[in-house]
Amino acid sequence: MDIAATNPAERVGPAFSVDGMLLARQKTREAIRDIAARVVPGMVEEDAVEMAKQVMFDSGLALTWHPTRVRFGSNTMKPMKVESVAGVVLKENDIFFLDIAPRVEAWEGDGGKSFVVGQHAEYERCARDAERLFHEVRAVWSKEKPSGEKLYAFADKTAKAMGWELNFDLPGHRVSDFPHAAIHNGSLAEFDASPAAMRWILEIHVRDPQGRFGAFFEDMLLDDSFYA
Repeated sequence: MDIAATNPAERVGPAFSVDGMLLARQKTREAIRDIAARVVPGMVEEDAVEMAKQVMFDSGLALTWHPTRVRFGSNTMKPMKVESVAGVVLKENDIFFLDIAPRVEAWEGDGGKSFVVGQHAEYERCARDAERLFHEVRAVWSKEKPSGEKLYAFADKTAKAMGWELNFDLPGHRVSDFPHAAIHNGSLAEFDASPAAMRWILEIHVRDPQGRFGAFFEDMLLDDSFYA
């Protein structure tokens, strides 16, 4: 995999390591799996957030550069920087998502995924489409090498064709050895060049046009070999 990057926005710090970044990604995805397995109907969202933090802490992960988020039901509509409505309880047939950003030694992880408990066809379609859209955008990046701006324009158009609204308050961002913000703090959606591998987090947050629920998926921008 070619991870070369010449754009100043894609610089890395002195501790940057391919193996380190992939380890952080692996640990992040494992934590998402372990947290989701502990989320059950009847749980209050705030308690789920504390549980998620404890799972990461018990796994040796540092909670560093953005808040740990677990969003239930109607709170899945909200932009990440908008606080959840307090006291939301996960129902028997409901949707939730995770958004975590642990640090493994010097390296940043970041990941998110949506889940459905019970049975609800529209929630299941939304969660499935968020992840599918992520991979469709990633495929365009891999094959055509467009700018970050064009990637999100494609994501917006494709989300609408799926019947969803794309939330541009989650426009993707850099990832690196910690802290990436000291190197570059701009968004992927505003990046006017073709993004390099292992430098960016692609964020996809789709929402019901009627404002009832949403779904989220994010991961590092990588080629197909990392998703086999």
